[in-house]
This record gives sequence, C-alpha cells and structure tokens, in this order.
Amino acid sequence: MSSLALEVGHAMHDLVARLFSIHRSLTGDGVRQTLSILAEHLPGLTVHEVPTGTKCFDWEIPREWKINEAYIVDPQGHRICDIASNNLHLVGYSTPVNSTLSLDELQPHLHSLPEQPDAIPYVTTYYQDNWGFCIADSERQQLKAGDYQVVIDSKLFAGSLTYGELFVPGESVEEVLVSTYICHPSMANDQLSGPVVATFAAEWIQSLDRRLSYRFVFVPETIGAIAFLSRQVESLKNNVVAGFNLSCIGDDGGYSVVESRKADTLADQVAQHVLRHTDENFQQYSFLNRGSDERQYCSPGIDLPLCTLCRTKFGEYPEYHTSNDDLSLVTPSGLQGGLDVLINCFKCLESNQRFRVTVACEPQLGKRGLYPALSVRGNGETVRNLTNLIAYCDGTETLLEIAERLDRPVWSFYQSIAKLTEHDLLETVVEEG
Repeated sequence: MSSLALEVGHAMHDLVARLFSIHRSLTGDGVRQTLSILAEHLPGLTVHEVPTGTKCFDWEIPREWKINEAYIVDPQGHRICDIASNNLHLVGYSTPVNSTLSLDELQPHLHSLPEQPDAIPYVTTYYQDNWGFCIADSERQQLKAGDYQVVIDSKLFAGSLTYGELFVPGESVEEVLVSTYICHPSMANDQLSGPVVATFAAEWIQSLDRRLSYRFVFVPETIGAIAFLSRQVESLKNNVVAGFNLSCIGDDGGYSVVESRKADTLADQVAQHVLRHTDENFQQYSFLNRGSDERQYCSPGIDLPLCTLCRTKFGEYPEYHTSNDDLSLVTPSGLQGGLDVLINCFKCLESNQRFRVTVACEPQLGKRGLYPALSVRGNGETVRNLTNLIAYCDGTETLLEIAERLDRPVWSFYQSIAKLTEHDLLETVVEEG
C-alpha cells in the first residue's frame, strides 16, 4: 500500500475513533451528532427528520429514545454495567427504571455470552417496551446475592427518526445509490466502517467529472431505509442503475458480497468483477444469507439493483455484535481496502459504456505510435490485449462485458480506451432514449 493510501487509511481510522464513543440508537441525538461530524467532510449532506407515527409502507416511525445515564449498583456499593464506561452495557431502547432488585429478580434482565466470557453483547428492544443490561459473562458469574439498585434514566417520546442524504449530480439522471447505517453504539466494524468508507468515497467522487449521479444515504438500519424508500421510491426505481449497501467493511479480512434477491443486477456484476480481480478468495453469499438493508432495497415491490459489500461479512466474525468489535478490529489498511473496492466499483460503472471502432478492418496502430517499433519478446501480451479490446469494440457489448469475455479487470483497459479515443479510433455509442 502506498504512503498516500496509508495516509488516507489513517485519516479514516481517526474518524472511526472520533465517532466511536457516541451513544447511537435507532433515533436520537447520537444519530444527529454522528451526521453532524460526517457533514464536516460532506458539506452538502442534508439531514431529514421523519416524525414519530409516520406511516412508511407497513411500518411506523417509533418513538424517539433519549438516554441520560444507566447503571447498576451492586450490594458492595460498586457501579457495574455503567454506560459511562461502555455504551453496550444498556439494552437499546430500555424504558426508565429506578428500583431495587434481588439478584434473582435482576438476572432475567441481564444478557451475556458464556461462549465469549469477556465480551459485552449488543442487544436492543426497539419495538417492545422492556429494559435490560449487557454484561461480560465472566463478571456476571461473580455477582453475589443481595440488593441491586437499577437506574435507567431514559425517555421515550414523540420525536423523530433522523437520516442523512447527499446527492452528487452527474451528466446523467442515472444514479448510483450507496447506503450505510448509523444506529449502532460503540462497535467499530459493524457500525462505523460503512459510514466512514461512504464518506471518503463521496469526497472522492465529488472531486471528479462524473457521467453518473450518486446518492449517499446514512440511515438507521431497517426502519431508516424503509423511511428513506417510502419518501422517493418511484424516482429511485426509475433512476438507480446500481447500488451498494456497505456493512462491516473495515477489517483486514477477505472481501465478500451479499447478492441481490435474484443475483442478476448490474451491481452484482460489478461487485463480483471487482472482487474477483481484487481477492481471488472473496466470498459470495446468496440473498438467503441477507441481514442488512439489502433486505429492504431488494424486497418485492422495490427491487432496486443493489447488493451488499463487506470485508468479513456480518455475523461471520466472532467479534460481531460485541464489545470486541473495537478500534483494534478495524485498521487503516482494512478501511483503505474497503474504500478502494467501492471506488473501483464507481470507476467500473463510469466506464461501462459501449464503444465502437471507427475504421474497417484492423486499424494501423504503428503510424499512431500505439504499436511497438520492434517486435521483441515481451511486447506480445500488450499488443494482444490492445487488439483483443479493439476486436470486441463493435458497439454491442459494454466494457464490463468485454472485460469479462477477456477475463481481465476492467481497469486494465482504461488507458487503452483513452488512447484509442484520443486517436479517433473509438467512439462512444450513444444510447437512444
């Protein structure tokens, strides 16, 4: 990895660290604070508020949740399960409590992982009034009989759900959708890698001339995606040509993709092409293994051409949904790799046009300086790649289709396309309509 790329990777990791301790949930000021920080990188980011009770397809926006403090005082007077030390200690959306319980009464409200005794699990209760605490199982086993004071200073009220949206216009109304979620507390890979990679990708695409338009959305998972879709589903269905949901994309594991519902979209083709030429051991998962917002974007009646990009897929690494998904799990190189894959997907889509050779028969490349002056060993492959590209540029196949046919990464043709176009040997086929 180059020093410049590593510098970007470190900047991404710094942003993950800055966002890490914010207490995010499905709604609330933690989401707003997260979006405010991302807006420092993305000045055009629009923040939407969807009021409690708003109908969104078959769903309804829940009450907003606010948490001030939450902890348990054990019989010895020590605070345990204090969210001041780790946000994951409290079950998300817990209702207010101020009570004294015996250990037996408290136990049903405690959640731990015996198989990972030192990890705090991530648990929520979004759509049913309840409360609870999460605790490392090794600590839970040490709890003694006696009275425990339980304090949850929370509030559920008619407020709103918050999400962010950035639209980056291009020459065409055809657009690429990038979605990621912003509702999990204090988990680095599962929560923050997606928003940070999306933010840096948005900065990158804004710096370039673009053929396509790009829409980046930062939503609370599930209900946030549903709310976003409910507001503009028809325009999205008309304009989105490819989409990528980002999840768990900042570790140093291999790459993976979760296919769209029928695995037949342009996004599937692009993602699989890029990953196949990035990591020969990448994992391809069926939509039957879905678990993130591809569930919403690919659902019947919506069917956007979208797949999910990950490094190690959600649910496939032991730190997932625990306190072990910390700042050491995501790395500058892992984040940079995730960004590189997404940018290569963008480049692939930008270049995915049909080209047609402008002369009959094989063009005379030598007089244009495109053919080696001497036929020596080593030039053959370069010439063969160029002439193979020319042979299939008849206007009937896209560049991605040609790259697949020739079993080469699409980016290996960018320079050749530019040179051939410069010498008026290629023209772009303009699609009618």
